[in-house]
Amino acid sequence: MSIMRLACVQLEPRDDQELEPVLRSARRKVLEAAPADLIILPELWSTGYFAFDEYAERAQPLDGPIVSWGQSLALEAETHLHLGSFLERRPDGSLANTSVVFAPDGSTLAEYRKIHVFGYGSREAELVEEGDSVVVTEVAGTTLGLAICYDLRFPELFRRLVQMGAECIAVPATWPRARRSHWTALLHARAIENLCVVAGCNASGYNCGVEIGGGSLIIDPWGDSLAEAGPGEMAISAIVDLGEVRKLRAEFPALADRRDWIVSRATSDP
Repeated sequence: MSIMRLACVQLEPRDDQELEPVLRSARRKVLEAAPADLIILPELWSTGYFAFDEYAERAQPLDGPIVSWGQSLALEAETHLHLGSFLERRPDGSLANTSVVFAPDGSTLAEYRKIHVFGYGSREAELVEEGDSVVVTEVAGTTLGLAICYDLRFPELFRRLVQMGAECIAVPATWPRARRSHWTALLHARAIENLCVVAGCNASGYNCGVEIGGGSLIIDPWGDSLAEAGPGEMAISAIVDLGEVRKLRAEFPALADRRDWIVSRATSDP
């Protein structure tokens, strides 16, 4: 399948939120966004990214309630569901900022743990262990690459995803309003330089006193916006033609002109 309906459901994390009403509200918004071939949620929407004092209490194992909720909802909505991310408590007790992607039958297709954890004005780097695997998965007839928020600032990760076959890359985030211009610019840049579809699903509202930027975006491989959200809770969607990604890469083969020795030389020179 080359034509895919892609949706981003922009959610507002609430301070001191109880999990059950949060999941009920998110379920309703996901079902409103259906039908779609892939629905993406934001980063840490169920706990709040900036609720650092609550990380240890709110973290869950991979077989906990949030993942079970996602499995059931993908099955109910009959869609591929990207959970955004949640706080995972790993078997060794460490925490990870983890994405999970589900198939329409509720099975788990992929897990990705955020590689670049944020430290500037944030305690994520103190509390969360960085991931160590670059992840792609097959979704609705295309190869989907996985990244989370701060990963967006590291183009080498996105180039590796493309080398692994990614035609579409999902970026759930809790990107602050103060740097929203960076969010927009970087999403467009990652789409243009990799000749791929990029879907950035941001959170919105306020969390622990920080204003979050909203502005979720779906961008085509030319760098043009197909759909863009404003502030507040809302869903955006777009029809993306993955055949156009393949056609563009064939007609404008810029990816074949990259010189990987530049990176290897830069990392090996004293």
